[in-house]
Amino acid sequence: MTKITVDLHTPVKKMKPMHGGGQPPLGGAGMTEYFHYLTEAGIPFSRLHDVGGVFGGGRFVDVPNLFRDFDADETDPRNYDFAFTDLLIKALVDAGVEPYFRLGTTIENQALVKAYRIYPPKDSLKWARICEHIIRHYTEGWADGFRYDIRYWEIWNEPEVQDRMMWMGTDEEYYELYDVAARHLKACFPHLKIGGYASCGFYAVAPAEEIDPVTRLPGTIPPSEHEKHLLTFFYGFFDYIRKHSSPIDFFSWHSYADVSRVRVMDRWLHEELEKLGYGGLETHLNEWNPYPTEYGTAHHSAEVAAMMIALQNGYTDAMMIYDMRTSTAPYCPLFDIKTNKPIHAYYTLAAFNELYKLGTEVECSSGLDRLYALAASNGKKHALLLSNLTGRSEELSFEGVDLGDACVYELGDSGKLAWAPNAGRIEQNGVMLILFR
Repeated sequence: MTKITVDLHTPVKKMKPMHGGGQPPLGGAGMTEYFHYLTEAGIPFSRLHDVGGVFGGGRFVDVPNLFRDFDADETDPRNYDFAFTDLLIKALVDAGVEPYFRLGTTIENQALVKAYRIYPPKDSLKWARICEHIIRHYTEGWADGFRYDIRYWEIWNEPEVQDRMMWMGTDEEYYELYDVAARHLKACFPHLKIGGYASCGFYAVAPAEEIDPVTRLPGTIPPSEHEKHLLTFFYGFFDYIRKHSSPIDFFSWHSYADVSRVRVMDRWLHEELEKLGYGGLETHLNEWNPYPTEYGTAHHSAEVAAMMIALQNGYTDAMMIYDMRTSTAPYCPLFDIKTNKPIHAYYTLAAFNELYKLGTEVECSSGLDRLYALAASNGKKHALLLSNLTGRSEELSFEGVDLGDACVYELGDSGKLAWAPNAGRIEQNGVMLILFR
């Protein structure tokens, strides 16, 4: 019997927006017909990267789509094409989802054949001024624009990615672009949050485990040269911006590892930023997806739940799963690619939202490794979220709370949150949501 201990009278911290997502679920002719699912799950953020497919669909978000001729006058509204991105952002705002705007380009997966848009801008300051006018359009009404509350503006994405699929320049050329752009944008918009650089992640500090084929004993896979370079780039970036006093309001990073490894990365990043003089800097895991090829399974949804629980209790300030599209396996973990209906992980995010709405995390522990538990309360209503990655079913008891009139929901192989008769047992790879007063 595993005991879940809860203390509703001991607040831990504010619930964090860990259930955000990447690009939204663009549909067919209507384009935004699936956005209601985001509202219903309480999705707090949609990070606008890779929107619309290859080259941003030629229409969305990417700087080369919004400003098509780099040699044109960046102060002239006629040189911008905001049409499709306007539609996208308005639909997100109407759905109650805050856009998280990536300033840059979509990944070019075949860049080694030929790259088009991922070279360093030929004039970094002009590129920054173009971004300035994009921001003015969406936050200050410039060029028949809007006055949306879009707080986060991210400079580029994964400039250190393997095979140069996002950045054909040197490390130092990215550092320089970041410095120039961040300085200019922060001077123009001191109230907004400017940051980057959407790191590929820190796999080298949390090596993957494997079974040795000869000894059959567990071991770890040595980090690759690319994984080592991710750390070199990280230290180089912070060394550069420290020496140049470059502004940074948040640091973003990515991971496709499981929850056990990501917890190590989360702590490592927190500790390294403190050592580098950036303690307290907001950090966002704004592209993540554990076991993406297992999307649509109970194990995947349990990993997703465990990740949100673990990092709510960790140091990361916000998370955005990659991603919320409906049509590109395996990177559409929330929707069935044939029916466009929600699947396992969508309901996991919706379950987390029930705790997020309550506002305050309260003391909660399971006392069992890999049985993840989280509780939240607003003083009148309370909720528990459990995820079982122990590898076996677990009998449960609860201390500190009365669940006599609780509403219990389980998510497992069925792929949906379904009513359960009680909270006395959680299956292997199960997710359980308990709502009570």
